Amino acid sequence: MAQFQVLVVGAGPGGYVAAIRAAQLGFATAIVERAELGGVCLNWGCIPTKTLLRSAELFRQAQSSGAFGVVMDGTVRFDIRAAVAHSREVAGRLNRGVRGLLKKHGVQVLTGQASLQGEGRVRIEGGDGTQQVSADHIVLATGARPRELPGFTPDGERIWTAREAMTPQALPASLTVIGAGAIGVEFASFYAALGVEVTLLEAAERIVPQEDEEIAAHLHARLAEQGIDVHVGVRAEAPEVTASGVRMSVDAAGVRFDHHSEKVIVAAGIVGNVEDLGLENTAVQVEKRHIVVDRWSATGEPGVYAIGDVAGPPWLAHKASHEGVACIERIAGLADAHALDPDAVPSCTYCHPQVASMGLTEALARERGHAVSVGRFSFVGNGKALALGDSQGFVKTVMDAHSGELLGAHLIGPDVTELIGTYALGRTLETTELEIMRTVFPHPTLSEALHESVLAAFDRGIHA
Repeated sequence: MAQFQVLVVGAGPGGYVAAIRAAQLGFATAIVERAELGGVCLNWGCIPTKTLLRSAELFRQAQSSGAFGVVMDGTVRFDIRAAVAHSREVAGRLNRGVRGLLKKHGVQVLTGQASLQGEGRVRIEGGDGTQQVSADHIVLATGARPRELPGFTPDGERIWTAREAMTPQALPASLTVIGAGAIGVEFASFYAALGVEVTLLEAAERIVPQEDEEIAAHLHARLAEQGIDVHVGVRAEAPEVTASGVRMSVDAAGVRFDHHSEKVIVAAGIVGNVEDLGLENTAVQVEKRHIVVDRWSATGEPGVYAIGDVAGPPWLAHKASHEGVACIERIAGLADAHALDPDAVPSCTYCHPQVASMGLTEALARERGHAVSVGRFSFVGNGKALALGDSQGFVKTVMDAHSGELLGAHLIGPDVTELIGTYALGRTLETTELEIMRTVFPHPTLSEALHESVLAAFDRGIHA
């Protein structure tokens, strides 16, 4: 029986990062993966979807390039097969990169399905057969999968999961996206940009319900301007697959209407991959399809930890990676090991316009008892945004009115997913409004909107 000090189960962005950090700290480390190195994020999630969205962005820009003096004679068309091929090539390149990193750091890669047997023993089935290994510390990083809705069982033809949605060989004439969280609005934005008739259905009272209410309202309006038919507070029921697509009943607060589209994407949340892990042989607890952990990712079973999506929200790749590092450094007993602060984790949605946020929404800050100062700055007043031809959107900053603490930041507009890291760094450094107001932001840049937003929170705005 092979013996390791650290065994990581799952090679997604949480798992492979945890394994590399363990190897860096001198642990004899192995990682088990039943599918592809890099996990869903790298192979079928974050990376290929952002590559496709980049293709849609270039198509959108090409259609409006005349305003910038770039004249294209003839028709601009979109080649979906080429776009998909490019996204798969990017994912494949990164997959090979992960394999190379694991090899570089001396992490042994084991292929198969891992099942905990108790007392540090793990059975691995698949690959080269069945093998038994043992480890002092086992880190579960098995990720999550799309939540299935009753009746909307994916068939790969009419009812799609994200995997089918990012590998189409042809564009449908019409598409319904069920679920308006980050995944749903990204797919809705992508297909609408390519001329597909898109309907977006959300059970909550607003789209991207995890975001600040003002951001959600602005995004709703912008998506509607792009021709997306957005419905909130509704539930899709009783689907019927026909020769021409999927017919369903939509319940809007007791008022029903029939709806039909050629394809349907189910993007109604995710559930943790907790099955077939042998958890019944341990004291690991599962609640709401996720493993229960403490702030250091420890489960109820000594020596067993869980990180990333399988351990609950926020379901973000960078959150998983940082949890993995923190977990391993805690195991190693490093004096500067630090647990993840959920309020410091930025979130990015790559629809058009982009959405990014960090920390508390205005409503949540008030619920927690903060007296808040809120600053807003529109990209209409930002020179770089005007130069880019994309000046819709705004930056909203939530500060504690008494201490000046940065409580939250909420952005919608051009390239805001690249800007949010500034606020995340500021919160980690425990910045106040004074440090941000005294910072020299370069001109002309989109980042100036961050500065102006904080100035506005304290009635010192210059350009608004």
